[in-house]
Amino acid sequence: MNAYRWEWQAVINMKKCRLLFVAICVYTSASISYAATSLEGEAEFRALYKELIEINTTLSVGSCTKAASAMAEHLRHSGIPDADIHVIVPPDFPAQGNLVAKLPGTLPDSESLLLLAHIDVVEANREDWQRDPFKLVEENGYFYARGAVDDKSMSAIFVDVMKRLSRDKVPLRRSVVLALTCGEETPNTFNGASYLIEHHRDLITAKFALNEGGGGVLAEGRVPIYNGIQAGEKTYQNYRLEVVNPGGHSSRPRADNAIYQLNDALRRVSGYEFPIEFNDTTRGFFRQMSKMESGQLSRDMLAILETPPDKSALQRIQQDPGHNSILHTTCVTTMMDAGHAPNALPQRATANVNCRIFPGRSQEEIRQVLETIVDDVEVTVSFVDPPETTSPPPPLTDEIMKPIQALTEEMWPGVPVLPKMAAGGTDGRFMTPAGIPTYGVSGLFSKPGEVNAHGLNEKVLVKSLMDSRLFLDRLIKIFAAQEPY
Repeated sequence: MNAYRWEWQAVINMKKCRLLFVAICVYTSASISYAATSLEGEAEFRALYKELIEINTTLSVGSCTKAASAMAEHLRHSGIPDADIHVIVPPDFPAQGNLVAKLPGTLPDSESLLLLAHIDVVEANREDWQRDPFKLVEENGYFYARGAVDDKSMSAIFVDVMKRLSRDKVPLRRSVVLALTCGEETPNTFNGASYLIEHHRDLITAKFALNEGGGGVLAEGRVPIYNGIQAGEKTYQNYRLEVVNPGGHSSRPRADNAIYQLNDALRRVSGYEFPIEFNDTTRGFFRQMSKMESGQLSRDMLAILETPPDKSALQRIQQDPGHNSILHTTCVTTMMDAGHAPNALPQRATANVNCRIFPGRSQEEIRQVLETIVDDVEVTVSFVDPPETTSPPPPLTDEIMKPIQALTEEMWPGVPVLPKMAAGGTDGRFMTPAGIPTYGVSGLFSKPGEVNAHGLNEKVLVKSLMDSRLFLDRLIKIFAAQEPY
């Protein structure tokens, strides 16, 4: 048994001891931990989840409006009045409907809790999948389907929570507002979160929001390592690099070939590394991760937090694409288009450079950096889409962190809560700048790379989904009803 396997076996043995101790305590104590109970209504939840999964909500042929209307019907049957349920369909996008529903509390609307999830999904070709991506399949302890995790898992859980809060007439201090949005996966066509902010801001007023983006990590043997809370994300921005010239006959080559010029510019972009940066979220992540790692990796995670960061440690840490992605702004060429005929010199050559910008840096600042890197006045650098409004990451206050930490300790004893910054993007990038601090937290655990969201055969552990349902049900009650924990 090598050292790596020995370490994980030790962790597994420790977890078994903790679980045995917890089980003994639950059996012998009158005060039973909430984590030791099961959440009622699982069959009803499974049916709701299946219904939502099997409504196709892709941009090409699907309908978020149909899904939003179906979920609205569930809420009506639970007793939520029509006046508090809104299916909002933008006039120019009839299939891009959104759902907003509210359970009122005693505090002002400014203190409300927003439950944010998106119901649209990425395209999926049936011929590429082992199973029909738009039929929920349960096999070997997993659910398979497009949207099984991203993000119909959270959407279904939030609807389920709203239904039971309504049916059980749970006294609420904070109002609970549900927003199921469309277009998160295709924001350049339409984005429901942005639309609600612009046109229906009064319906989604809240002090803070719970959203996708967080989650737990499992090691070998499905041992939980940490529960992640996403606080902040990098800014998504596409840039167009373009070269234009008169072109000409291919039999008479010229030095200022548009393709060659663009290629030289892209080579310079690929060779540039943006400066390393940290914020409270990423510092907290590496500091806490260092306690869970060992040897050189643990030492490196602390060494990069020094001022200045240790260069050798940085080189080793950056070999992990996931770690590298949260250390600085990154830009990568994703598309190219050039030429108009096989026997003509190119008159135009363009490329799309996709940047994920570290919080605190503006899109215009990065555009100017790209111009400097390219260092060619004949290569223009422009925005593909207008820059979105940005903001610093939301603060990880005790009001947010303590309930999450306490509940995590209840459900997964000894598992820490780690702050995370997303290298990708969620609808939180619209909500936080609009004044609703948005946190990614789900309590859904998976092994790295296992879910394969956006890819083939997307799947989720059935147990992880049910644990997430229990976790979010309890967490929402703590935040909204001030239930003890």
